[in-house]
Amino acid sequence: MVVEQIYTGCLAQGAYYIESDGEAVIIDPLREVEPYIQKAERNGATIKYVLETHFHADFVSGHLDLSKKTGAPIVYGPNAKPAFDFYAAKDGEELKVGKVTIQVLHTPGHTMESTCYLLKDENGKPTALFSGDTLFIGDVGRPDLAQKVVADLTQDKLAAHLFHSLRNKIMTLPDDVIVYPAHGAGSACGKNMSKETTDTLGHQKQINYALRADMTEAEFIKEVTNGLVPPPAYFPLNVMLNIQGYESIDKVLERGQHAFSPNAFEAAANETGAIILDTRDPQVFVQGFIPNSINIGIDGNFAPWVGAMIPDIKQEILLVTDEGREEEVITRLARVGYDYTIGYLKGGFQAWKEAGKEVDTILSITPEELAQKMEQEEVSILDVRKNSEYLSEHVVDAENAPLDFINESMSQIDKNKTYYVHCAGGYRSMIFNSILRARGFDNLIDVKGGFTAIKESGKFPVTDYVCPSTLL
Repeated sequence: MVVEQIYTGCLAQGAYYIESDGEAVIIDPLREVEPYIQKAERNGATIKYVLETHFHADFVSGHLDLSKKTGAPIVYGPNAKPAFDFYAAKDGEELKVGKVTIQVLHTPGHTMESTCYLLKDENGKPTALFSGDTLFIGDVGRPDLAQKVVADLTQDKLAAHLFHSLRNKIMTLPDDVIVYPAHGAGSACGKNMSKETTDTLGHQKQINYALRADMTEAEFIKEVTNGLVPPPAYFPLNVMLNIQGYESIDKVLERGQHAFSPNAFEAAANETGAIILDTRDPQVFVQGFIPNSINIGIDGNFAPWVGAMIPDIKQEILLVTDEGREEEVITRLARVGYDYTIGYLKGGFQAWKEAGKEVDTILSITPEELAQKMEQEEVSILDVRKNSEYLSEHVVDAENAPLDFINESMSQIDKNKTYYVHCAGGYRSMIFNSILRARGFDNLIDVKGGFTAIKESGKFPVTDYVCPSTLL
């Protein structure tokens, strides 16, 4: 028996490959499915099932493409009603995979169709639980997402379902069962998940606040809903793609990999409503970029921030990338449903510059340089981290203008005033600065290294640390 977690850090997402005696299943695959197919072929195995734990909100699953390419049926638990052919598994039903068995456990709460899959070995012993977004390491799935899709649901109703699913279906399992969740720290599908991506159920019963044996239903509902903030706007859109279907990733890649010369790129930008998305490192971007382009670095938490910053998943996108990374960027955009990349700048920003095209820059200074400024004049500091991070610890007198709510944050900024902008490490502040610069805010200065570098410099008064109740 083979159990492999295929973890994607930028999405904090875990897909799973299970194999026994020449048969395999994939649980919650990503949009690009060739790696799963190739893995099975290398092992001489046939993919028998594509198992989905629920209709995902934070990414577009690869279930449709994987099923079409392998012939393996897509399996959902009870209550799922997608717009494509699938196998509706019953609660408690067992699926044979080689010499092992996978039992379907319907666990509504995060969503009403949420289902966990319990792996039993050749002797029928429960060994692993693929818990989807029902149970995370240190947390449970937030119960407010399905209400965005089903009007008569409320987060309290979903939380009540989750309470009973955990106690009646999961907490009754043996303590030595290994929990394999769909997400880890960094995902917006829970409040404050652990950085660990697996654990035993017994240990989770000891440390996970939501699994306390003495917790009442009312206490559970209160704790699991406390501190929730609105989910990213693209979540309901991804849910609908996962329910209704989507274009093949092969077509998305073909459309996106259209190489434009600088002149053709400029014409495409002027003639379409496309956003120019520059995915280079933030500190490279500041030194020179195409005017009105926005920076979301590919080497950061890329896909979720694209989803948070670009409200329309059908938005046409033109790319500026590091050479050779065009396909990677197009793929990672497609993971969260942004399928309308229409091309990229051939030769990257260097080609644009060599063609004599207009170039813009953003000033970026070190914390030490900012400290010198503060000795000479009064300065305004903008902290664009999440409110929970700001409340936990921040530079005294800094204003909080969270990137998550950039439109609201923009309203508190005076265009004629100079602001020194920082996040935790420099990634989010450049997203913030580039978007606002494209909107006519020309007096924003980036602080290199963010709050981490500011604090380490020892030159700024910082509030006392308070442990955040949530990192949403």
